[in-house]
Parts: sequence; C-alpha cells; structure tokens
Amino acid sequence: MIEEQIKIHDKYSIELKLGYRARRKVNENNFGVNCWIFIPSALDITRHTYSKEDFYRDLKTNIRLITPVYLLRDIAQGENSPFAFLRNAFSALASNPTRQNAAAYEYHLKMFLSIVKSAIREEIRHILEEKLPEDTGTLLEAFCFHCTEILSRYRDLRHIINAPTISENHLNYYRFADEFLSNIVESHVFKLLEGLKSIKGEIPKTWQKKLLNVVKAEIQYKREKGYPTVEKNSRQKNRDLIFRFTLLKKFAESELFLTGHKKRDAILIEQIYFSLAAGLSMVFATAVAFSFQQKYGNFTMPLFVALVVSYMLKDRIKELGRYYFAHKLGSRLFDHKTKITLGDTYIGYTKEAMDFIPDFKVPETVHRIRERSPILEANNRYDTEKIILMRRRIKVYRKNLDQCGPYTHNGIHEIIRLNVSNFLSKMDNPLVPLYVPDEDKGFETIKAERMYYINLILELRTEEGTQYKRYRVVLNRKGIAEIEEYN
Repeated sequence: MIEEQIKIHDKYSIELKLGYRARRKVNENNFGVNCWIFIPSALDITRHTYSKEDFYRDLKTNIRLITPVYLLRDIAQGENSPFAFLRNAFSALASNPTRQNAAAYEYHLKMFLSIVKSAIREEIRHILEEKLPEDTGTLLEAFCFHCTEILSRYRDLRHIINAPTISENHLNYYRFADEFLSNIVESHVFKLLEGLKSIKGEIPKTWQKKLLNVVKAEIQYKREKGYPTVEKNSRQKNRDLIFRFTLLKKFAESELFLTGHKKRDAILIEQIYFSLAAGLSMVFATAVAFSFQQKYGNFTMPLFVALVVSYMLKDRIKELGRYYFAHKLGSRLFDHKTKITLGDTYIGYTKEAMDFIPDFKVPETVHRIRERSPILEANNRYDTEKIILMRRRIKVYRKNLDQCGPYTHNGIHEIIRLNVSNFLSKMDNPLVPLYVPDEDKGFETIKAERMYYINLILELRTEEGTQYKRYRVVLNRKGIAEIEEYN
C-alpha cells in the first residue's frame, strides 16, 4: 500500500510525502511510483534548458521510518503505552549508566517524542474531519485532558533520573524533550483553533477557553523553566526561537531518519553496452582495411585513403552507438540507486530516474486523467506541453524492518521536495491590468493575477493494484499559490 500526501512546503517548493507500507507476511515488498509532470511550453523547460543535473539539484529526498501508531488516549492512560519503554529506560540508566543503557535512553526518548507528535497530529485531523458534529465538544475536552496528562506523566519521570549517576548531557536530553513536548502541544493547539475557525467561522467561547488554557499553562511553565517563548515585540528573540525550534525538531526526529547511500545505477550494464558500440565500430574499420588490403595490396595509396576514412567513420559509429545504447538504456534503467540502512540493518533500496518524454509516449490512461481543455489541445498542435517523467522503484524487506527496534514500524516514508525556482525565470509579470466601464471615471483599472498551471499525475503501483492521482500546482513569478487536488 502506498499513501501519498502533497502540499506546499514553502513559497518555491512542493513536498510529496509517500508512505510505503510493507505487508507483514511478505518479506520482499515492491513499490513503484511514476509521476508525469506536465509543464506549460511558455516556461521553456526542455531537455536543453533543464538537464538531469538541474532536476536532481532541485530535488531533495529524505527517507524515514513510519512512526509507530498510538492513539493519544492510549499514550496518556494506557499501561502498554510508550511510557512503559520510557520508564524502563530511565530506570536502567539511573541504576547502571552503561553505554548501552545510555543509547537505549536516548532512543526511547526520541521515539516517545515522535510518537506523541504523530498522535496529536492524527487526533487533530480526526476532530476537524468529525462526521458527528455533536461530538466535537467531547473530543476537544478529551484532547485537552490527554495532552495535559501526557505532559504531567513525562515530567514526573524526572524524579527517576534525578540521581548522581546521571550525567549533565543526559539531563540535557531530558530538558530538550520537555521543551519540545511543550512546543508541539502549544503549536498544535493553535493549528486546531485555526482549523476550527476555518470550518465553523466562529469558535464557541467554551471550546476556545479550554484550548487556550492549555497554551497559557505551557507558556507559564516554559517561563518558569527558562525555556524561550514567543515575544510580540522582539524580532531577534523570535528569530532565535525559530532556529531553536528547528534544532529541537531535528533532535527529536533523528531516530526515525534512515541513512541513504546513493550511487549511479547499472554502471556495469552501461559499460557493457558502450563496449559493444566500440566493438561494432572496430568491426567496420577492420572489415574496410582487410577488403582494401586484399584488393590493392599493402603500402598503396587506396589502402592509405581507406584506412583514414575508416578511422573517421569508426569514431562516428562508436559515438552513435554509445548515443543509441544510452537512449535505449535511459528508458529502462535508473539514474541512481540508494541503499537504505538503519545502523548496520539493511532495510531495502530505492531507484530513481528522470526523463523528458514526448506526448505520444504518455499512456492513454494518463492522458485521460490529464483531461486537457479543447483550447489547450488546439494549442498543443504547434506548442506542446513539456512532459517530465519521474520514475521510482522501492523495495522494503519486512524481516529487516522488524529488526529496527522494539516498536512496530509499518514501513518507510519518502519525503520528496521539488524546488520550482528554475520554472519561474521566464514567466511574465504576475499582475495584468484589466479594464471595466465606470459611469463617473469612464473606466476603471483592475489588477488580475496571471497564473501558470503545472499538472502532476501520480501512478502508485503495488502488488495489490494500481492507483492514479492528479494534482495541479498554481504558481506565478511570486511563487506557489496553491495545490489543487482532482478526484
């Protein structure tokens, strides 16, 4: 199963998050993702102006384990929640501060933070997508209670590691986690308030008060502990705060990120084909030399001319052969192969490739989903859209995935960010004047936005079947405005 999520990462970057869920009873899980990117011809993005190197320079990929799934209420109150692992790790480190116990302490601390963050995010999504509106108030009350309970239970664990055997570094890890927990609760409460406001227009005062009480309590707690908080009138402090947020996020989520060792794919096969091209050119040159030598003899002018001409043609045949084989290989092989590991555990690999393809090589199913308008289809007869095909193949070994720790991981996430800055350079002005009649002034000028549309068609293939998704990226010279999803 492949789960996909696409969003705006920043003003100039699209983020595509792909979740590859490995089946439990199958060791080798294979996944395939094809992405056709339809680019307006006006942007002048072609194989000559935008090379593979440019594309991969604009592409950034992170691979991480899928966070173990826990309900927020189970974390807060359940006996078999991550608190059990955390408490045991704290006690083991305090009683016996070995290197192994220290590593387990750090591992469970970071896993706990990732799990709590994921559970809060999923709970908020559930509240905002609630199908029974009459239950929203109850869900909000439970959300506030569970967040407060998790914070309280975590802070009670401090007494376990408040021991002479605990180093300053390990106490700092506890404080970092404490600050990160406070930050994610605070920020996610505001996201929940923002989501409720966009859905309902006006939030009931009782709901708003309960949620803001959680935030106020955390702000007060952070000030008591000396953790930085948002300051209305201090740009410098808020700038430092954002930097600290980033460092804490990297610290908290580092245990889930996997190591990727990237290299060029199929180098041996490529060299074999190139050797065949060289061999074919040599066969031609040798055949010409033998035939002329047999007819005119050694050390004659015709043989000399024939050898020179055959050498010239041999060189061209070799290059044409290399070009032919490179073109044929390019459509079947991949540009890079990335080996995915966690420590010494080999989890699987990903392969990736990028190519410009002509319109007639796009599958009919993808053309139907693309659904060009009649006027665009008419323009395409002489000014066609440029099409980039991005291919990815992923293999995940279930048995190796299960060796990644005591938690159950359902698979891996691949987070792909594409920077579109190179697509903007040849865009026209983002604002265009339009005119409407006006009784007093004669006419009035209105500024309208000029937008460009990049269509993405995703093909998600697993051993269980194939699924297609279509998205449209709306952008102009100012950057990305929105991403629209089509059913």
